[in-house]
Amino acid sequence: MAVTVLSGSRLPRIARPGVLVVALVLGFATFGAGCADRSPSPAEVEGLEPLGIGKQVTVPISAAATTLVSPGDEPRELLRPRYAVGTSQEVTLRTDYRIQQQVNDQPARDLSPAALTIPMTASAGTDGVDLVLGAVTTPDPALNKAFTAADGSQAGLGMSDFGAITELRLAPSPDTPNTARAALEQAFYQAVYRSIAFPDEPVGVGAVWTVHQEINGGVSLDQVTTATLVGRDGDRLTIDLQVSQTPTDSVWLLPNDAGALDIEGYVMEGVGTITVDLGLPLPVSGTIEVGGQQTYRDSYSASTLVQTQSTRVSWAE
Repeated sequence: MAVTVLSGSRLPRIARPGVLVVALVLGFATFGAGCADRSPSPAEVEGLEPLGIGKQVTVPISAAATTLVSPGDEPRELLRPRYAVGTSQEVTLRTDYRIQQQVNDQPARDLSPAALTIPMTASAGTDGVDLVLGAVTTPDPALNKAFTAADGSQAGLGMSDFGAITELRLAPSPDTPNTARAALEQAFYQAVYRSIAFPDEPVGVGAVWTVHQEINGGVSLDQVTTATLVGRDGDRLTIDLQVSQTPTDSVWLLPNDAGALDIEGYVMEGVGTITVDLGLPLPVSGTIEVGGQQTYRDSYSASTLVQTQSTRVSWAE
């Protein structure tokens, strides 16, 4: 991704070099997507500022390129969003992100943030989809309290003609605490990089296509989503998804020029099914789960760090 969610300039200075610095940086690592699907707990983000304090922030999203593998059965037609300006939809986004981190043979640390449930009203505008958030809830009591000031927060999505998300706009209410802001940003990044785009050719039931995105960050990734149109009822499409991510380099460049780690192993893949309505701005139902394990090595200290993580993104009307 082109931006970080939490400002790396806020990381504390550590006197000891080597793996302790590495572990701390990872613990405070910022959320992007894929291998960057990592976030500190609410206690760890205290004093950190999320992106865009006090203002709306617009974040460009990596371009999505589609390739048709099989056109499917007849009849076939071009799949395109066809909701009119002013179309409104009530939908709920749920995100759950889990991460554990282990350095050498030390006990594993659970850095998982709390799951979020975000009800929202989506309205089709002239330049994309505008979102007004309802009462966000979470099992974390402290974070749940922080979200009481977030009612009425807004967001937005730029959309291409193929249904791909091209930008993310975030505008939390001015009184929203930093921990709640950071959690909202993370949830929306998860949702954005689990979205789907349509191919540029007519397709029918049984069609298969791939969506390729380059996710740029400390570890640059190729993300490939394979979509299969398994059912259609009018404008309602049921689509099976398979997601895989592959690093494009052999090193992870740590934030804030803190050095680099060799990537010794990287597995991140998942599956899901979503239902979309061509006449509505957002998915109407479905769940996508992606997870895996990454192994990194500090070549100077020969220390090894292992991260195990998973994300679950769900939509429901």
